[in-house]
Amino acid sequence: MQAPLDLKLLATFVRAAHSGTLSAVAIQVGRTQSAVTMQIQRLEEALGQNLFHRSGSGVRLTGSGERFLAYAERILKIHDEAISALSDRGLHGSIIFGSPEDYLSAFFPALLKSFGTMYPDVEIKVVSAPTVELRTLLNARQIDLALISSSHDAQGVVRTERLVWVGSKPALDLYHFGDTVPLALSASNAVDHKAACDAMAGTGLRYKIAYASNSLAGLIAVARSGLAISVMTQEAVPPDLHSLGAPLPRLPGLGILIAFADTERSPAVEAFANHIRSVLPSL
Repeated sequence: MQAPLDLKLLATFVRAAHSGTLSAVAIQVGRTQSAVTMQIQRLEEALGQNLFHRSGSGVRLTGSGERFLAYAERILKIHDEAISALSDRGLHGSIIFGSPEDYLSAFFPALLKSFGTMYPDVEIKVVSAPTVELRTLLNARQIDLALISSSHDAQGVVRTERLVWVGSKPALDLYHFGDTVPLALSASNAVDHKAACDAMAGTGLRYKIAYASNSLAGLIAVARSGLAISVMTQEAVPPDLHSLGAPLPRLPGLGILIAFADTERSPAVEAFANHIRSVLPSL
């Protein structure tokens, strides 16, 4: 009789199938790439089939791998559902959750604490990235769900956040910038970057992009230096910095959405999403 399949091997296989690289899986599960490779090899040996074509650029499924992927996903989902339904300890499983850095800073500690109190056996791994990168990770099924930014009136908005101009002094005329306002913004494909440039374009103020960083810590550091004005959500503004008003234009609000990877959602993913919908609006 053939030995039963190891669920850990199945989980590694599914992540490798979705990400296309073993190095990405190694980061997700907190193991070395060689350990992940050995897990895939053990699964292939147990099945007597090659599941991946390997190349320098990554891995892709063989015909057998494509057929087995659907079974592996169903097995893992049913396993999680069975444990959740019959265990007195509630939900089990793991989640890879993505979020922009400012949302993580402002909201994630409270979300994690309250969710962890109810479901201590659910492991949550966190990926911090801008919205445009999170969409790519979701499409590649490298994360399970994410908080992403959108327009404030988009369908499904869980919470609306105000964007504000941020600096080390409380008023623009205290900076002596001359006739051009230096801005410190995130990358040009980020929602807040576009909002800032569109708002400035509708005024008589001249501006230049003096600093660019996708790191919230980097933008805060530049704002603290007094060398430029930055943009961030109101909740992410540190207490030692100031929100600036006129003559800087009013910035639009951002809508926060929950987005999912295109896979069957596990009970743990559904529970965390429902928890975010319940708790996030009041934080």
